[in-house]
Amino acid sequence: MSALWTPADLLAASFGMLRVPFSANGVSIDSRSIKPGQMFVALVGENGDGHKHVAQALGNGAAGAMVHTLPDDVPDDAKLLIVQDTFQALHDLARFARARFEGRLVAVTGSVGKTTTKEMLRCVLQAQGKTWAAEASHNNHWGVPLTLARMPANAAYAVVEIGMNHAGEIAPLARLARPHVAVITTIATAHIGHLGSIEAIADEKASIAEGLEPHGVLLLPADSPLFARMAASTTHKTESFGHIATHRLTSTKADADGTDITADIAGHAISFRLNAPGMHMAMNAVAALAATTLLGADPLAGAAALADFAPGAGRGARRAVELDSGTVTLLDESYNASTASVRAALALLGLAPATRRIAVLGDMLEMGDAGPSEHASLAPDALAHADLLFTCGPLMCGLHDAMPPARRGAHAIDSASLAPLVTASLRAGDAVLVKGSLGSRMKIIVEAIDAATRAASDQHQDQR
Repeated sequence: MSALWTPADLLAASFGMLRVPFSANGVSIDSRSIKPGQMFVALVGENGDGHKHVAQALGNGAAGAMVHTLPDDVPDDAKLLIVQDTFQALHDLARFARARFEGRLVAVTGSVGKTTTKEMLRCVLQAQGKTWAAEASHNNHWGVPLTLARMPANAAYAVVEIGMNHAGEIAPLARLARPHVAVITTIATAHIGHLGSIEAIADEKASIAEGLEPHGVLLLPADSPLFARMAASTTHKTESFGHIATHRLTSTKADADGTDITADIAGHAISFRLNAPGMHMAMNAVAALAATTLLGADPLAGAAALADFAPGAGRGARRAVELDSGTVTLLDESYNASTASVRAALALLGLAPATRRIAVLGDMLEMGDAGPSEHASLAPDALAHADLLFTCGPLMCGLHDAMPPARRGAHAIDSASLAPLVTASLRAGDAVLVKGSLGSRMKIIVEAIDAATRAASDQHQDQR
């Protein structure tokens, strides 16, 4: 198998100097999880200096390391690619990898549903050709170039996720990725604290079109009130997905396990089953199939491939857990949260067959001055779909207080304090939803439920 990065390509891409020539079959920025044969890139950032971990990376089997400072703890014959700045050189590698890539590339952004749509596209496209997409949500200033630097030159398709926290972040990453198709999943109030208005969010998301290839297409959510604004922001061709759109969701029938969907994709009537419930999941699937046909792939084959799609951990994964009290259904939405995604998650909770439906919600962050009102606006949804509500964080306190006393589980300052209160309350037949922004650390509650599961299993083993 040919190397992803030969010595000649490393030199041509990075404008650096090889102390000792080496080839690499991958690229990593984490010395702890690096795999043998990958090149370690020693980035410098808020969380530390990767140069301190070069020796560890090489010891763990790295083919070599890209550095801009010579580490003191590596031998003189260490395989190093020396560059002016590793962060800029990672972007240079990405630019080189994109230039040699001859396949078709789709980029995905949006306030909600980016990673889910990316994973649906991976599922759809890899059934029709070699497809590259990042395993994780690598969508920021280092994640996008890392995704591109890892991209095989001979892949038929690539899927790149692009995110943002502040204005001006999407366009440079889109210009790096140079997509043939750019998808905006939806526009919502996520990051409104940094951007100031929903219109500014739409403008930032629409700037993904600045990276489109000359004959590229911008795929927009037709149901968004900001559709016309986004369509008018670019000279590129635009198409739409939604209920009244170029690519239409014509009907859905959801149950606790999934959704039966009928859609019209570029004139093709398609019916399929998606093993993920919820209108938002159905709409993401329509967006993925629309992008598929715009890439020149087969949407009918793509719809069939979606039978293998399942939501990932922290993004809607659903599983049964065995506690001392009996079986509980866990809906793990702990990775992130916005007003729109919490509403969608609560609606999913409402579909779950259960004796009690329990919502465990942490603060939605980066809301700015809109934070209190955005959290308070969730009260009707919580009342409609949750029998019991547990909350944590200063912003969720308002939602807790808005619930009738009989619906209040508990409120705590943070997820670590809330976790034991949640686990102690669970009983057989419950369905429990866990959701909050990444910074609210709601994964702690998921881990506490899993720990209770292991404890129950150990106790049963001891009794045998």
